[in-house]
Amino acid sequence: MLVEINLDGTGKVDVSTGVGFYDHMLDQLGRHGLFDLTVKTDGDLHIDSHHTIEDTALALGAAFKQALGDKVGIYRFGNCTVPLDESLAQVTVDLSGRPYLVHTEPENMAPMIGEYDTTMTRHILESFVAQAQIALHVHVPYGRNAHHIVECQFKALARALRYASEHDPRAAGILPSTKGAL
Repeated sequence: MLVEINLDGTGKVDVSTGVGFYDHMLDQLGRHGLFDLTVKTDGDLHIDSHHTIEDTALALGAAFKQALGDKVGIYRFGNCTVPLDESLAQVTVDLSGRPYLVHTEPENMAPMIGEYDTTMTRHILESFVAQAQIALHVHVPYGRNAHHIVECQFKALARALRYASEHDPRAAGILPSTKGAL
């Protein structure tokens, strides 16, 4: 597996996990976050996509944490609300060094998008948060189309991560924490 991320990129994405819809979501993450993102995964798709998706999310979280570095001078907090047709996602992130996930999405969502199990979205976020060591709140108050519900979450996540990880020109050299550590 190869995962590389440049948080100060231009949105150049090269992703191949073998799970088409997941590739599409990772593409949205890179493009809307303006992260240069390379992901090459060769998983056990002959069984199902669960481990491939999970392992990719874990590696992506670890790469994101490493790319953040010491967090000096970043905004730390970010949020974004993204509509996608009938769906809406609200995402707020704190690059706190403490993993925590709050995730809500509409009940009775279609169980599959192609070969993508829609219950994996929460698991992707859990895995990413655990390795990235961030607090993440994702709320989808409404939506009908499963593709739109999941995609607006990834787009909003991308923007919130982008805003939180950007350098604040007024905080150059300052760690955004009253505790002295993140």
